[in-house]
Amino acid sequence: MIDWNCELYLKFERERAQAARDMLARIPPLAPRTIVDLGCGPGNSAALLALYFRGAEILGIDTSENMLTAARKRLPSAHFIQQDLAVWAPEEPVDLIFANAALHFAQDHEKLLAKLMSFLAPGGVLAVQMPNVLQDAAHALMRMVSVDGPWAEKLAPVAKSRAVIGTLDDYYAWTSPFARMVDLWQTTYVHPLDGPDAIVDWFSGSALLPFLEKLDDDERAAFLTQYRRELEMAYTPQADGKVLLFYPRLFFVAQR
Repeated sequence: MIDWNCELYLKFERERAQAARDMLARIPPLAPRTIVDLGCGPGNSAALLALYFRGAEILGIDTSENMLTAARKRLPSAHFIQQDLAVWAPEEPVDLIFANAALHFAQDHEKLLAKLMSFLAPGGVLAVQMPNVLQDAAHALMRMVSVDGPWAEKLAPVAKSRAVIGTLDDYYAWTSPFARMVDLWQTTYVHPLDGPDAIVDWFSGSALLPFLEKLDDDERAAFLTQYRRELEMAYTPQADGKVLLFYPRLFFVAQR
């Protein structure tokens, strides 16, 4: 199994961090003692949380040992463990559960959110951000290429099994029974990138991994070549040579 590539993921750290900053700004007044960063990655969100909520005890959870190694180096004051967020449960109620670009990898959000809300202390907050991108060009082409080549038998199940996130109505319905306040919104970020190669790099550190891990080295190279070719046709360069990656993200903040 291919582990997450920290270097590729952090190549676009500034762009990825903006959503975390925007979500932090919408959290109601809170002085958390305990914070859990679900899907903490290389510690970029945990570092922001440490700055925003000074003195709080931070626990980061991720399945990738590469990501956790980077997180421990970045923020030695926090505690990081390797675990699937879908099965994690705290020993005591926590004040803030922060999930920046993580829950879309999990299944059955209705049950998962009810469980996460139950882990909060009174007044505690669940803050979630998820890419809402399955219909955008880069992801559609990813799935198209996966079923249009000699690797189709290997990759078709991956393309069909990608988690589909709910609507804003769904997340309100799934959190409001347990919350005194729910704030929901969606933002489309526009990232000027250095051509199709940069788009490939962006997703090679995240959404492409389930596809790439099913292929051998030669298949992987051929798959990426075909994907890059499709991106070149789909994304029109700007006058300065950049291409614009439109990246919608869905947010909600629920306070118990």
